[in-house]
Amino acid sequence: MAAEVTLPRLGQGMEAGTIVRWLKSEGDTVEKGEPLYELDTEKVTQEVEADASGTLLRILAKEGEEIAVGKRIAVIGEQGEDVAVEAAEDPREDGSPGPAREEERERGRDASADDEPKAEAKEAGPSNGRIKASPLARRIARERGIDLASLTGTGPEGRVVAEDVERAATAPAHATAGAAPLEAEVVPLTSIRRTIARRLTEAWKAPAFQISMSADMTRALELRERLRDEKVTVTDVLTKLAAIALLRHREVNAHFADDEIRIFPSAHVGLAVATERGLIVPVIRECERKSLVQIAADRGALVTRAREGKLSTEDLEDGTFTISNLGMYGVEQFIAVLNPPQAAILAVGTIEERPVAASGELVVRPLMSMTLTCDHRAVDGAKAAEFLRELKTLLEEPGLAL
Repeated sequence: MAAEVTLPRLGQGMEAGTIVRWLKSEGDTVEKGEPLYELDTEKVTQEVEADASGTLLRILAKEGEEIAVGKRIAVIGEQGEDVAVEAAEDPREDGSPGPAREEERERGRDASADDEPKAEAKEAGPSNGRIKASPLARRIARERGIDLASLTGTGPEGRVVAEDVERAATAPAHATAGAAPLEAEVVPLTSIRRTIARRLTEAWKAPAFQISMSADMTRALELRERLRDEKVTVTDVLTKLAAIALLRHREVNAHFADDEIRIFPSAHVGLAVATERGLIVPVIRECERKSLVQIAADRGALVTRAREGKLSTEDLEDGTFTISNLGMYGVEQFIAVLNPPQAAILAVGTIEERPVAASGELVVRPLMSMTLTCDHRAVDGAKAAEFLRELKTLLEEPGLAL
């Protein structure tokens, strides 16, 4: 008997995902546990395995289509088995967040029903003389005076959806006669980019403050040099020592959410990684328990998966603190934006030699600037200062972490 494949919920809060690429074609043999398609969620793009064996009889979701969790996307069964399964109408097909625009959609459906005969007569197209467009797209086009025939649909089977109309409505108007129009490249937001925009907007609503200190990295660099063959980096040393400082000042190792502060017993440190698709923060768990060599191995594997687009949802969850290091770009000092619901994030600049006074003499030392951003609802200034001073002390004398 044919088995329906539905879009799974891969993480807490996931409501929809976009099929990036089918790894099998209709008629191909599929084994249970074999990668079937690539799915793009708000957090990550990952391969999804088939949960049944057989022949891929029907693909119901096109590549690039956003699908609600639980919706049917394919059918797997016996070779030659007759299936008559149609793709269910997706309330998210117009690209809106779903329930937030349902009332507007209903009005759009009613309005489009009244205009249906006129639309059929006017909009010539290959399908019965009618252009394929969602009801909401038709209403928006009518309100803004946009000809649907001039648009290229990005929905299923070339259907014009609301985003297509809205994109056309916000495109630069043609310049006056005689002047060349200035055209801008329009880059649609990916799921990850939308998530970044949403989370950073949330972060800026928090009453945040920043404090800065510089650490003499002489000892830390010596430690890194001794472990160079193990591929230990300054970031690994910083991650380990930050985890120890977090456990000594647990108020910073916290979340602020739902009007409560959650303080954690272990340091799950997230590392901000720049990828072609946007900023991603994979998490190294229980850093206070791991050796520098273990942290280096975990960090290397996570960064590689992040840049190859192969992170899993679990790689991005449960972080309690984040480190953002732009030192490799020559940035001396910067302020990082909070990573909600985490209560703090550490921004790290480049290590550079600077003159400092030591025992009454002017000497040159390798200094690294650190800026801690905190959510003031969870962390007070004095507690933040104590944590940053502890981290500075550990960096200047790593033996104190033992």
